Amino acid sequence: MAEIKSAMRKPVFTKVDQLRPGTNGHNLVVKVVTAKTVLRKGRLDAPQVNQMRIAECLVGDETGTILFTARNEQVEMMKADATVILRNAKIDMFKGSMRLAVDKWGRVEVTEPANFTVKEDSNLSLVEYELVNVVEE
Repeated sequence: MAEIKSAMRKPVFTKVDQLRPGTNGHNLVVKVVTAKTVLRKGRLDAPQVNQMRIAECLVGDETGTILFTARNEQVEMMKADATVILRNAKIDMFKGSMRLAVDKWGRVEVTEPANFTVKEDSNLSLVEYELVNVVEE
């Protein structure tokens, strides 16, 4: 029986300004600008596993910024000025604006500090989108 090796593809990294609504499978290297906890459910004396935490983090690279929704164990990794790699991230729409998220199929990992400055004046989460149905005749 021949041994079959699955060829692992190299990840293709995209920039923040290339993100579009309704897309997924993005790999990004971003810096955390700010991180703010917005939801904490569960009893304070309960174990960490039973608590649900959500934080909104402004992340970005040299092309722009976007809001990242960190969930549960991702919250600890999202400290200000940290450089993180987001693998298999997706774009969620929240009140007409884009939010970046990593679900159970993706991965968030802290890496060594990157040598770029975040372009904070181009926030993609401030752009409001509207779903328009096009009727073709």
